[in-house]
Amino acid sequence: MTKREIPCPQCGKPSIFAPENKSRPFCSERCRLIDLGEWASEGYQIPVEADIDDFSSADIDIPSPTRH
Repeated sequence: MTKREIPCPQCGKPSIFAPENKSRPFCSERCRLIDLGEWASEGYQIPVEADIDDFSSADIDIPSPTRH
């Protein structure tokens, strides 16, 4: 049976996707730990648009009324 190779999600090098590769889908323990560190430091985030509920009144610049 041929072993399936996939690109490492971290560095792009070929990685064997089989039970004998303890770091799969990564090519090495190093790449696996780099990815884990990114998750732990919240480096992977999905960008979202800010919602009005995300702000408090202190975050909103309300101009003071002007008198004529």
